[in-house]
Amino acid sequence: MSAVRDQVAIVGVGCTKFGDRTDASYHDLVVDAATEALSDAGIGLDRIEAAWIGTYSPGAQSGKSGTSLADPLRLYGKPITRVENYCATGTDAVRQATLAVAAGAYDVALVVGAEKMKDRPMRGLTLEGRHPILGRGATAPGQFALAANRYMHVYGVPRETLARVAVKNYRNGAKNRLAHMQTEFTLEQVLAAPMIAYPFGLHDCCPTTDGAAAVVVARAGTIADGIRRGSPRIRGVGLAVTSGRPFHDPRYEYVGFPATRAAAAEAYRMAGVGDPAREIDFAEVHDCFTWTELCNYEDLGFCPPGGARHLVEEGRTALSGDKPVNPSGGLKSFGHPIGASGVRMVYEVVKQIRGEAGDRQVRRANLGLAHNVGGPGAVGGVIVIGAAA
Repeated sequence: MSAVRDQVAIVGVGCTKFGDRTDASYHDLVVDAATEALSDAGIGLDRIEAAWIGTYSPGAQSGKSGTSLADPLRLYGKPITRVENYCATGTDAVRQATLAVAAGAYDVALVVGAEKMKDRPMRGLTLEGRHPILGRGATAPGQFALAANRYMHVYGVPRETLARVAVKNYRNGAKNRLAHMQTEFTLEQVLAAPMIAYPFGLHDCCPTTDGAAAVVVARAGTIADGIRRGSPRIRGVGLAVTSGRPFHDPRYEYVGFPATRAAAAEAYRMAGVGDPAREIDFAEVHDCFTWTELCNYEDLGFCPPGGARHLVEEGRTALSGDKPVNPSGGLKSFGHPIGASGVRMVYEVVKQIRGEAGDRQVRRANLGLAHNVGGPGAVGGVIVIGAAA
């Protein structure tokens, strides 16, 4: 599995403004993100040999196939794969392109993640395949709140610790011109916000958002003239899928996600990371809810079980801390257009490693991580990216 390590370079990245994008269609977002990534790589669309599109529900403008990318870009006659894997769609799309390039099937590939979640008949996530009775009344905040309450009970974590995650990520997002939310909030404001599903108030939940991001990956050993040299390398990729109904499993403890732990273990093995708490410099993690970020710290090996609260309360995951998490502002500030989020995280990790993050630049950014958890903890995706040697 170490054959992937450093064999694939991320030579171009692009990202649209995230938000209530009534000014842009799904096709517009795809074109904007892809065009920026190609320009960043210094190549034209003709150099793309294969492509992956990560999207949960492209809507009426596109079908559930590779045409969701082919039509916006007029990229015809090439192999294009559409990826849908819950909220880990974006990281899985990057993972698939990485493996194909590392295997030598292609020299240059494009990955785009895009989603329109605002101006549609049903805002937010459309529910598919739900049991007509067992799924009634179930919402993402409600399901994650069950796990959050269990976690808080087991480890004695107060609601104020969750609020500190929101305050941190809002502060980072305020420095990011691409974020949906660019406003800072105090701890008191977060705690006083309307309750959605205890312990989650309004500011504990990420917003519903439109957006797109793109990356261009290339074989590191055959990077031709005209493609950015010295680009960050993908060190490891991991994906794991568990049950889509973990709450039916009596062994499920509701204090973390086995899929994240398994995906991280796979990515760390590929990357040669033995001690993530020490070796990973910074991370973009899936903070769909404030509690989710906390359990991600533990599942990703940044601290032992129950230790996440100390990382937050001591300021260690802040931009100025020794383990910055979500320097972009995270899903808390960006929102979560399902297919776009994982690719957007990779965009941020690359920008940080290249030293191009501006006011939110991490002081030491040699080895970064992008992570998604999808569904009710059913899917985990992890990508480890490092500076070129």
